[in-house]
Amino acid sequence: MLKPVDLKTDIRVVRGEGTLGQIGVLAKELGFSRTLLVADPGLAKAGHLTHAHAFLDAAGIDALEFSDFGPNPDATMIEAGRDFAGGKGVDSIIGLGGGSSLDCAKGINFLLTQGGRIHDFHGYGKATRAMLPMIGVPTTAGTGSEAQSYAIISDPTSHKKMACGDPKAAFRAVILDPQLTLTQPASVTAAAGYDAIAHAVETFVCTTRNPRSQELSREAWRLLDGHFERVLASPNDLGARAAMQLGAFYAGTAIELSMLGATHACANPLTARYGTTHGDAIAILLPHVVRWNDESAGALYAGLMDSTDALAARLSSIAAVGRLPRTLRDIGVSRDDLAALAQEAAEQWTGKFNPRPFDANGAHEVYACAF
Repeated sequence: MLKPVDLKTDIRVVRGEGTLGQIGVLAKELGFSRTLLVADPGLAKAGHLTHAHAFLDAAGIDALEFSDFGPNPDATMIEAGRDFAGGKGVDSIIGLGGGSSLDCAKGINFLLTQGGRIHDFHGYGKATRAMLPMIGVPTTAGTGSEAQSYAIISDPTSHKKMACGDPKAAFRAVILDPQLTLTQPASVTAAAGYDAIAHAVETFVCTTRNPRSQELSREAWRLLDGHFERVLASPNDLGARAAMQLGAFYAGTAIELSMLGATHACANPLTARYGTTHGDAIAILLPHVVRWNDESAGALYAGLMDSTDALAARLSSIAAVGRLPRTLRDIGVSRDDLAALAQEAAEQWTGKFNPRPFDANGAHEVYACAF
């Protein structure tokens, strides 16, 4: 059951089966006439791009398509999008796809409207001019990027992730159409869904939590925990997919209102060094971070499950159902790498909001448990 939650957000949310069909009308209402459609290159095969173009054409909106980016968009890809759209009269942007598409759309928006390099916007609130209105259309239930004003962009040399945020970078409207998630491979469904679960768990206990964020975190956990296994066992169950999609959105909104923690701090170096899929890295780490946090957050975790041990066990069980990697050895990490990884993890911004004070020693303990 999808319970109503007061989001208190400026983002207009349109959800339900077939709501991609409303994209043209929605774009017209927002004043779009010539839009940049930033779309995952794999969506053409699924037919989603053809449908999006048709709906936009019917509304009299010209759409220029940009798909020259990868799963972890970096500064070079953002600049390529800026160069592609620059001088073509684009007055709006639509992000269609997974978190990479949505982050790429935001990153391109920064450069088109503000100039400079994406590195200039690392941090928050550095956009000094108006930004183009955007619509976000996620095709996965995972990152929650559609609910956030941050773009996560990698440095192409160091591969370190930069969080570039500004209130003006938020989507004006979001379409949550569960039919768009039907074409995902099971591995993507599992990794993205686990990432959303981690968002719910980490935002619930982070040091910047608040009543609004915790309400969203708790409802996100209920939806995601209750439907993760079902959506893998019955991939065509649109009700389960809708619940996962809404849960991911709630968790993403909770991030916007609070922050994450040590799991994401420890995951980012794995992606940078080994190219590990973000959701896979999260699945390896989250149960161990929960146990490591028990001394500071045990009473808080009880708001999700009876005890820290029960929650950690449930998280491990969910990862097993999703056939996600369970140890650092599974993704090729050497024990000799742990010290360097821990130092990098300690430098990640999200670790500063972990309920238990987090540093390189703490990161090393987490990695050692996950090894």
